[in-house]
Amino acid sequence: MANVNWDRVAKGVAREHEKMIWRPYGIPTVLDLENSAFHDAGISDRWDIPEKLVVSVAITGAFFRHDQNPNQPLTPGAILDSAREVARAGASTVHIHVRDDEGYNVLSPDRFRQVIKPLRDEFPELAVDGCLVPALDGEWDLMKEVLQAGVLDAAPINTTATYIGDSLFVKPAPIMIEKVRLINEAGAKPEIAVYTDADVSNADRFLFRSGLIEKGAAWLVLPALPGCSPMDNPRQMIEGLTRTVSAIRDVDPDAFIMVCAAGRASTHVATLAALMGLHIRVGMEDTYFLWPHRDDRIESNLQALRIGQQIAEVTGRPVATPAEYRAMLGLPPQHGATSSAA
Repeated sequence: MANVNWDRVAKGVAREHEKMIWRPYGIPTVLDLENSAFHDAGISDRWDIPEKLVVSVAITGAFFRHDQNPNQPLTPGAILDSAREVARAGASTVHIHVRDDEGYNVLSPDRFRQVIKPLRDEFPELAVDGCLVPALDGEWDLMKEVLQAGVLDAAPINTTATYIGDSLFVKPAPIMIEKVRLINEAGAKPEIAVYTDADVSNADRFLFRSGLIEKGAAWLVLPALPGCSPMDNPRQMIEGLTRTVSAIRDVDPDAFIMVCAAGRASTHVATLAALMGLHIRVGMEDTYFLWPHRDDRIESNLQALRIGQQIAEVTGRPVATPAEYRAMLGLPPQHGATSSAA
């Protein structure tokens, strides 16, 4: 510990008459967060961020099984029940995968219909997007069948070549480009899904510069999974998300950006996204952890939605309704509706 010259301190206190230096030039107002006493221009403008927060719920995804999270919905009935539950509780939109009898991701037109048709019957305004990743023989044709059936309002296109966990996940450029064409032809909205900032460059080169997707597109940021943008501590999370978002804004200044509560970063990265004026996706697709510093497993998609709603409340951004979300993405007011009907 340093040796303090207490005599000098005492003399200084006496010289200042035991007071701070304070000259209130704006009296009678001491502090004003909006104006200055010296001119009539405002000094603290409202932030330019969306008032409403979209909270999407990704019901099950393709990855996690019951040995990782026993609460994971896997059957069409369980997926439908979970989607219904969050729709009734106020989710802005839902994201659907379906699984086979062994619990693995499958591109089954019949299983998509089993989940989505009754969901649409009950919630006609609810936008439903779904992941169509053809990885096995025959799945390309199944993907086309799902798109042509018109059951989805939107579908992601992954502009990536990366390891996710122990799996190599690559979208070759021709597959990427042709899939966007098919999504567009089906009247659905392509969503650009990026895992690292390099994926943003791929989207620019292959999708924007080709004219397949126009600026003001929908983007989905999937960070924090092993092999994606690393978020193993708060500094990495903040630097990684801000870098990816900046890269997107450089390519697409008016982008609609949704960030997933993914990996260990989970709810914390979703909270950061809401603070940044972005939108969020929660649920059981991208993580089974509730918090990055604990091992609690997600118990239900409703629990994840409730956390998303709490984030909305704390940040002063009310959760967008399904109709408001549709308007943000430029979708018809209801699935299958035409612009003239609107």
